[in-house]
Amino acid sequence: MKVGAYAACETNQPGSAGSPGGAAGSGLIYAGPVTILHLALADDWADAEKAGEYRVSTLGRTLEEEGYIHACADLDQLRGVAERYYTGVTAPLAVLTVDQALLDCPVIFEVPPGADEAFPHIYGPLPVEAVVAVSPFPG
Repeated sequence: MKVGAYAACETNQPGSAGSPGGAAGSGLIYAGPVTILHLALADDWADAEKAGEYRVSTLGRTLEEEGYIHACADLDQLRGVAERYYTGVTAPLAVLTVDQALLDCPVIFEVPPGADEAFPHIYGPLPVEAVVAVSPFPG
C-alpha cells in the first residue's frame, strides 16, 4: 500500500511548507536535509564507492531483483529491520544516511504486507554522492 510519494525536491516532513501544519502561516520552516537510512553490508558499500552507485536492495537481493532499495525512516525502523533480518549476519554492517534531495529517483513510503508502518523505498540506483554519512552498525 502506497502512503505517500516524495520527489527529490519536495520536503513533505512535519513542519515543512509542503505539509499539513507546515510553514504556511505558522512561521515554521524545515531547513535541514530530509534523510532516510539504509542498512548495508560494509563490503557492498565499498563496492558501490568504487562503482559510483549502490544497487543492493536488501540482504541478498539487488535493485534489479526487488525493484527498489529498502530504506528506513528513522533509527527505530532500522533497529527493527536489523533484528528481523540481519541477526545471523556476521559481516560488518554500515548505516547509510541518504539525503533525498540528492536522489534522481522517487522515494515512496509504502506499508509492506504484514507491517503496520510505512517504509521508504528508493526506486532507482543510489548515487554515492547522495550518501551524506556512513556509520558502522553495532551488531
